[in-house]
Amino acid sequence: MRYLLDTHTLLWWRKDDRRLPHRLDKILGDPIKNEVLVSMVSLWEITIKHALGKLKIDGSVGEFAESLRAVQGFQILPVEVPHLSRLATLPAHHGDPFDRLLIAQAIEERATAITNDRNWKMYPVKIRW
Repeated sequence: MRYLLDTHTLLWWRKDDRRLPHRLDKILGDPIKNEVLVSMVSLWEITIKHALGKLKIDGSVGEFAESLRAVQGFQILPVEVPHLSRLATLPAHHGDPFDRLLIAQAIEERATAITNDRNWKMYPVKIRW
């Protein structure tokens, strides 16, 4: 299966946060069986929040991103023109521009989103939580 992580899911996974359901461990812990995508959108959001002092991460954002690939086996998903084209067609149910672009990517990539954000349910995207 192919999965796209919402930013909060990614951060909770990295911090072993109790808010992340244990049933997701099988998905996120097996990147060979499951293709786990981390969007550049999430890394951009993390970069901004880190620079503003609203989010602490270990090391630099570059080190954080590299560890996702090297240690976790996650794939980094760039923002492509089809994602932007899909974004342009989405209704503005969700006010967060990062989330709306992540939703567009999930739709275009035919990936199941891993999120507990209820606003995502207003879009034609598969969700797992």
